[in-house]
Amino acid sequence: MIWTGLAVTGGTLGAGNIEGTIRVTRRLTRQRVTPVVPAYHRGVVAPAEQPSAGWDREELDRVAVYLESSAELPSTPVIAQLEQRGRRFLSHTLVVPAGSTVSFPNRDPIFHNVFSLSRAKSFDLGNYRQNETRSVVFTKAGVVQVYCHLHPNMAASIVVTPNKWAAKPSPAGAFVLEAVPPGRHAVVVWHPSAGSFRKNVQVGGGAVQLDFEIPVDERQP
Repeated sequence: MIWTGLAVTGGTLGAGNIEGTIRVTRRLTRQRVTPVVPAYHRGVVAPAEQPSAGWDREELDRVAVYLESSAELPSTPVIAQLEQRGRRFLSHTLVVPAGSTVSFPNRDPIFHNVFSLSRAKSFDLGNYRQNETRSVVFTKAGVVQVYCHLHPNMAASIVVTPNKWAAKPSPAGAFVLEAVPPGRHAVVVWHPSAGSFRKNVQVGGGAVQLDFEIPVDERQP
């Protein structure tokens, strides 16, 4: 779910929106080198798709925003997909609530093999061809790192959140968590290279503004 702007909507009595911006101040991700075709494949060629966005938008595409709380908050599972195209996963980071199902369609004219050895979810989908897909149900909250056995340059992250209040920032860095229940919570911003950043917030009706800068400037007091 990618938010393209900020919006305030009605909801549960006493609930409020948490909204803000995320600013990435420098490139954080080490660039992966895509092997030339003869290094791993003979026959049909699947050209490597090159990112068109600037580095700041690429880094924002790797960010997940979600809510942590000592209260038991509901999760609303969704059906999502992490597409393989141009020998890449689209996108870098997928955000889904616990209980969600994710499919991994192969859009390339070559085989892919999607797998993960992560503690939150371990799986191996085997080799499958173009326009086939396979699915996984993610029941446990946590970060799942996803790779392809056949193409070592391919990598993505699935952030499985403990409840339904989760989002990805817009290309401009804006995010909103709508109709958050009243109480004290923590907003977590996660980036695969920079790690997790938390800010506590008290929700009691109306909107709360929270802004994040990645990485944190260690010179600040």
